[in-house]
This record gives sequence, C-alpha cells and structure tokens, in this order.
Amino acid sequence: MTPPSIRSFRLFRSVQPAHAFCFSTGIRLLTIDKSMVNDGIQANHMQKAEYISTTQFLSVAGGVRYPDIQSHLMSESVQNASPLQNWKVVMAYDGTDYSGWQVQPGEITIQGEIQAALRRVTGESPLPQGSGRTDAGVHALGQVASFMLNAPIPADNLRRALNRTLPDAIRILHAETVPEGFHARHSATAKTYEYRVFRETICPPFLTRYVYSCAWPMNQDAMQTAAKLLEGEHDFASFAATDPDIATRKNPAAHKNVTANDDDERDSDFPAKTTVRTVFSSAWSEEQGAAGAMLVYHVRGNGFLHHMVRNFVGTLLDVGRGRLAVDAIPAILVAKARAAAGPTAPARGLFLRSVEYGEKRIPTGGLLV
Repeated sequence: MTPPSIRSFRLFRSVQPAHAFCFSTGIRLLTIDKSMVNDGIQANHMQKAEYISTTQFLSVAGGVRYPDIQSHLMSESVQNASPLQNWKVVMAYDGTDYSGWQVQPGEITIQGEIQAALRRVTGESPLPQGSGRTDAGVHALGQVASFMLNAPIPADNLRRALNRTLPDAIRILHAETVPEGFHARHSATAKTYEYRVFRETICPPFLTRYVYSCAWPMNQDAMQTAAKLLEGEHDFASFAATDPDIATRKNPAAHKNVTANDDDERDSDFPAKTTVRTVFSSAWSEEQGAAGAMLVYHVRGNGFLHHMVRNFVGTLLDVGRGRLAVDAIPAILVAKARAAAGPTAPARGLFLRSVEYGEKRIPTGGLLV
C-alpha cells in the first residue's frame, strides 16, 4: 500500500468556527487517521516528517482555545541526531497580573508561562533563564531569556508558535540560536530600566497599570541634579530592599534564600553579598503624550539590587517635592542604611527597557563598556 501524501494538513481551529489557522512550528505537522495506523502503514508515513504532533485544546486568556501541542520526535535516530541548541529570546510583557518573573509554587509567573508554552510547542520543558528577575507588577520592553532545546525548529517559527499559545500579556519579540556559552543573566554587561511618572491631575484608566500618578508640584531641576549624583560606582546598600520589603512578596517561602543584597538577577556574577554596583547613567526626561505630561526616569548600570531602581525613584521624587535636599544624596550613599533613603515607588511604573551583551568583563562581575 502506498503511504498517504504529506501534502495534506489539518487546520487547528479557535472556538469561532469561521476563524481557522494552521499552527505551524516550522516543521511539518500532520495527523494520521486511525485507518492508516490499522493498515500497518504508520511506520512508512513517519519517515516523511520530523515530528508527529498530537493536540489537546487548552483554554487561555480571553476564552480562546489554542492547540496544546505535545511534539515528539519521530524516532530515536532523529532524537539522537538533534543536538541541543542554545536559544535566546527577547520578550515584552505586562507584569500587572503576574507574581513576577520567577517560578513560584501556586503562583502565575512569567517564567512559568514561558516554560509551559515551550512544553506545548516542542514537548520539552527547559526553565528559561532570564536576564533579571522582575518583581510582581513590573513590566518589560526587552527582557532576555535563554534555554536549551533539542527541537530543530526555525527561529521565526518558534517565535510565532510561542506567541500563539502564550497569554496576550506576554509577547516574544525575537528568537535566535546562540553559542553554547551564552547565558541571559551571566553574559549581560548592562541593563537599562525606565520608570514612568504621570504628571496630570487625572490619570486615564488605560494608563494606570503602567505609570505612577504624581500630580503635585515638583522641582525637576533638583531631581535631575540629584539623579546625576547616583552615577558611578557606589555601595548602594541604602537603596537595597530590606527584609520587610522581601517579606511582602506573595510567596516569601519561595525566596527563602533572598537577602537585601540580592540582585534582580539573584544568582548574579557579583561577589556574594556585595552591594557595590556601577550606574553608568541616571537622568530624567519629560515627555508630552496624548494623555498628558510624563516624567520618565532612565537608569543604566551593570547590575541592580532588589528594589534599587524603585528606591531611586522614591528618593528622587522626595527631592522634587522638597522633602529631601539635593546634597542629601551623597550622605544617603555613605549611610548604607535603607532608612536613610526615600520610599519605594510602586511597581507599576517600572519597565526593564533593554539588556546589553558584550565580551569585555572584569572577574569580579563588573564590566567594561
């Protein structure tokens, strides 16, 4: 008997019958009728494709049902012939409804969603390693993660497939294979964060998830001067999260090894328990949008302590309101005490803007740029 043609593909459908789409991962997806298996031709048919994918439907945000694809290699010979590849993905996400980046028991997290999506698309479950661990409610415009996969899937197809099964709040912007030694966290040489402060009296509802609304009068020149005083290599212990800050996480037991000295990237390349970091640039900019005026704080550095950027912002806003003098910043740095600095700004205004990678680095985990 002649094997069936591989030209026939079945479309996976959403709950709306009129909208059908082919869920492609860059490999040939097909289904085998039971009659074909019963006729004893499954083995021949399997030689014509790399994978056989069985589907189950999974409910995701918005009530849409996407195929839960559990891909299996067609044969042991194909599996053995597919070496592990190191992947780098760049992503954006709205962190409002998530308990931060890191997987936590009983909580919905960004890392957990990415891992689950990889399992649905490839049948593999690597734990993506992020460039940094963003807290609950913090957003990202350019978070980077790396992971290993056996699946020989084209990069653009992996990106599209992941975006079809991920919640709408998480988007993969770019995917590529990288050298084996690349690690999203350890290979990073700099990160840029931005914090958005809305300046109008009434904050539009569609902005409230992404800004800190502060309509009171502020001395922006003083804030800019104070921001510059944070540049350079300093001991930023005064701007690191204290134990009570860490205890406010939804599941503190999942972070039992976290201390006030830990980075956003926790298992970082910095020496243990050091709070010394280098801030390359620290500045405010004013933007005028359709909704009104916005102050945006931009900070770029080689690493950031837990809550460090949000504590920067809270302190600088106090300077703007006249509660702290500009010349108090050097004294706050010298104090090395969290109580010396200003309050922690809310998570909703913070974005991980971008992550940089380079080759020149010094052994202690600092870097040359």
